[in-house]
Amino acid sequence: MAATSDASRRFEARQSGFILVAALWILAALAALTVIFSLYLSSSARALRIEDESVQTKALISAAIELTAYRLLLGKDDERPAQGAFHLRLGDDDLDVSFLTEAARIDLNAAPKEMIASFFTILGAKSDAADDYAERVVAWRTKPGGSVGAQSEEALYAAAGRDYLPRLAPFVHADELALVLGLPPGLVERALPFVTVFSGAAGVDVLTAAPEVVAALPGMTPLALQEFLGSRGRLPRETTAIAQALGPASASAAVPKNKAWRARIGVRSSSGRLSASTVVIAPGGENVPYRVLSRQDDGRSGREAARPQQSP
Repeated sequence: MAATSDASRRFEARQSGFILVAALWILAALAALTVIFSLYLSSSARALRIEDESVQTKALISAAIELTAYRLLLGKDDERPAQGAFHLRLGDDDLDVSFLTEAARIDLNAAPKEMIASFFTILGAKSDAADDYAERVVAWRTKPGGSVGAQSEEALYAAAGRDYLPRLAPFVHADELALVLGLPPGLVERALPFVTVFSGAAGVDVLTAAPEVVAALPGMTPLALQEFLGSRGRLPRETTAIAQALGPASASAAVPKNKAWRARIGVRSSSGRLSASTVVIAPGGENVPYRVLSRQDDGRSGREAARPQQSP
């Protein structure tokens, strides 16, 4: 009888121990689930905050584009500035905007071959190679007068093993320069900050253009370039005065009209998040006050992001 009682107590003890272990495992699992759920909630909250800030930033950039277009297009054509900048505070958010005429860049669809070749030389290409590169650029953008010209240019691309043909029409984007046959990638990378497809002008606005662009003017010499860059800040926007200052490059002294502007927008949100965007704005039509020709959002930030840049 005593033996039976002892066995019963041992069985009950084992049962209690099993139940205790099972209970501990359940508690541990619940604790783990609680931690996982807490992390999920925290992650979701962060994601929602980021999404809210992203929506807010997009709205701020859109507001900056509207304000920039308003400032640029409010006046008459000949009164619109070639460049400028302004700062605006909306609530707890800061906007820094700068803009520069696209005429400060070389238009791939309008610039003469001589200017393009000179530009490539300025960027480091040898003279003979620069002439060949310029010829290919002009051929890419030009609709041939006859089928022979088209077939000849297309044959060059086929012989080089390219899986595409030349456009034989105007460039649709400056990045298309990388597709032109024979141009080294490094040269294209150096050229992109100084070229455009939105100016529509054969010349450039020498009063706002980067030194590399002014140096590419046919007839420009290093000494004339140095003297011009030193004096252009005092020059009026008048063809005769500019021609006298350009010296040997006076044939390129035209002052193109401002048909498009590149705006750099820097946003600092109330949370301290920094964002930037580059847009190209042009006048619109009767029912559309302005057009956004190009927009690129990137990670640059703050006042540095909003500063007028030849190499965004």
